[in-house]
Amino acid sequence: MSDGLAAFGGRAALDLLAENNWAVAFRDRYPVSPGHSLVVPKRAVQSLFELPPEEFHASWELVAIVRSQLQDRYQPDGFNIGINDGLAAGQTIAQTHIHLIPRYSGDRPDPRGGIRWVLPEHAAYWLPSSTANKADFKGDS
Repeated sequence: MSDGLAAFGGRAALDLLAENNWAVAFRDRYPVSPGHSLVVPKRAVQSLFELPPEEFHASWELVAIVRSQLQDRYQPDGFNIGINDGLAAGQTIAQTHIHLIPRYSGDRPDPRGGIRWVLPEHAAYWLPSSTANKADFKGDS
């Protein structure tokens, strides 16, 4: 199995939280909130969509396990779960990985919209001035 952990400094450099046959979970070295963790397939693969079903499901099983651990340890009020798949989506490490980010009441003035804010001009779909509900995307009509 090729080393999907090499992009993160290798196994010895990681603060492991959980592991199964196909993936590992560890604390993010640059957390955006207390408990921010990553789930990474053991096999080197750039895109989540390149994973065969067994590895895909094993990765998401670890997300659920780590979420439970984080809930017990940090008592967050919610979670953001995200994947940057491809350069246009902000992927900076050429190894697919899933971010599990605990969220806490008051950590942002208005967290409404969550991950939609990756494209701010389309995020506030509930506001009349938002372009989110307008057909301005390629292929939309």
